[in-house]
Amino acid sequence: MIVEGALVAHAAITAWGLPRLIMRSQRLRDSPRLSIAAWLAGCASVIASGALAGLQLAFPAHAIGDEVAALIITCGEMLSGHVSPFTARPLAALAGLSVAGGIAIRVGWASLTVLWTGRRCRIRHRKAVRLIGRERQELGALVVQHDEPAAYCVPGRRAVIVITSGALAALDHRQVAAVLAHERAHVTGRHHLLLTAAQVAAKAFPGLPVFAATGTAVPHLVELLADDVAARKHARGVIASALIAVARASTPAATLGAGGESTVTRVKRLLSPVTPACGRDRVLGILGVSGLLAAPGFALIVPSLITFLISCPVIG
Repeated sequence: MIVEGALVAHAAITAWGLPRLIMRSQRLRDSPRLSIAAWLAGCASVIASGALAGLQLAFPAHAIGDEVAALIITCGEMLSGHVSPFTARPLAALAGLSVAGGIAIRVGWASLTVLWTGRRCRIRHRKAVRLIGRERQELGALVVQHDEPAAYCVPGRRAVIVITSGALAALDHRQVAAVLAHERAHVTGRHHLLLTAAQVAAKAFPGLPVFAATGTAVPHLVELLADDVAARKHARGVIASALIAVARASTPAATLGAGGESTVTRVKRLLSPVTPACGRDRVLGILGVSGLLAAPGFALIVPSLITFLISCPVIG
């Protein structure tokens, strides 16, 4: 039960502790790319820990190590002298497989729902804007006649960037270029995939803090990431002023818009000096994310490996 307890403890600490850690870390808040990785890695780690804990109940790691060692001695001896952990522990095995299967079904259902809904909305909206919009090659976008200043992209393999005539009238050429650069960052960075992963997490397990927080945090972080990419070629003040102009625009479902509810926070960030993460911070962040992803497998493999080393007469 040690492995199961370690996996459950890791899942609980990550589910409840990781949101507080990320929200308190100034370095993570200043690095949207690393923050997104931390949120998604935390969700993946909790899911893997729960599923592996269930499988561990059915097929204990120490028994697997025993069987591998016995296989080296003789396959026939293993088949005749070792009892399957499933038949020896039917109730625990059934409970474990039920937990692992339930997690897999829940994640699969959430994934299919989010993917199907998003794809259907994007296809429908892409067809609509191509019918009513006018392509401007010098802008690399479709111009839709609408008084409200707005700019957004319909992501996917046939991505489309849309800007309204109201935005072209309200923004100068530098602001238009900055807004379009923001949208191109969404398209080239395939940010809709990050949003999809966050939506799947939030839909699958909304009662756990790390999943609920991921569904809220990642959309905001994706916008910060696109702002940072646009700021490589355009002045941050120009981007900020353009965001203010399109802040009230409503963004269609399954699209990524330059404006939105987080505009005020983004404008403040653009106008405030942000210290870029140093090499040490990036390395620590990568190690932390890697640790989250590796911890469930490490907790499962180590007992089996230790048992194998102890039981194998060739090594012992």
